[in-house]
Amino acid sequence: MKKQNILIIGLILLAVISFGIFILVSGKENTGSLETTKDIIKMISIIDKDNKNVLPELETMKVDIKNIDEVTSYTGLKTNDDIESIIVSVPVMTAQAYSVAVVKVKDNADVEKIKQEMLDNIDMRRWICVSAEQLYITNSGKVIFSVMADKDTAKAVYNDFKKYVNNNIGKELEKSEYNFEEVGKLYEKYNSIKEVTREIINEFVKKIIVGKYDSETNSRDIKIEWRYQF
Repeated sequence: MKKQNILIIGLILLAVISFGIFILVSGKENTGSLETTKDIIKMISIIDKDNKNVLPELETMKVDIKNIDEVTSYTGLKTNDDIESIIVSVPVMTAQAYSVAVVKVKDNADVEKIKQEMLDNIDMRRWICVSAEQLYITNSGKVIFSVMADKDTAKAVYNDFKKYVNNNIGKELEKSEYNFEEVGKLYEKYNSIKEVTREIINEFVKKIIVGKYDSETNSRDIKIEWRYQF
């Protein structure tokens, strides 16, 4: 009888220990390693799956960090200094305003400075005829995560990233594309204009970007891009 009791107690202790190990392992898996490109792609895949009902058809790819134009297009960064890798998740149809960019920086890089540069320079109107409403940026260690989309989608994806890293994050940055109050004032001011003046253009147009002449191809097809205030 005593042997049976000892056996039962032993089995119970074994079950408790096994359950404890399972919880510890599960916790580590939920935290999610972001050390390698494969780890980052896995994280993006999990977030995409959690939000599949609201996200467009996406493709995840590694950006060639030697191509500064691509680096700037996806992250707003002007150089690849201190950048180890960039993974992005973007719509297959480019007319849909959604972008996730995950930037892994080198050891001893100034993460906060890089995050701020991204916040200041990311183009939230990089798509055809559409723009993102909200941008969120944070980091977990050396990995910077940014997402821009409509407000609800951006928030959901951003929260999923924080959950994936167990809220082990740095400073949180965000920016809205639209200042609805200012836009309303402009429309109220110019709701019945009879002619376009310099004053009106200055209030509505943020800047005009004129592309460079391509001396290598002798091309004079210079791109001109208008950026509006809203």
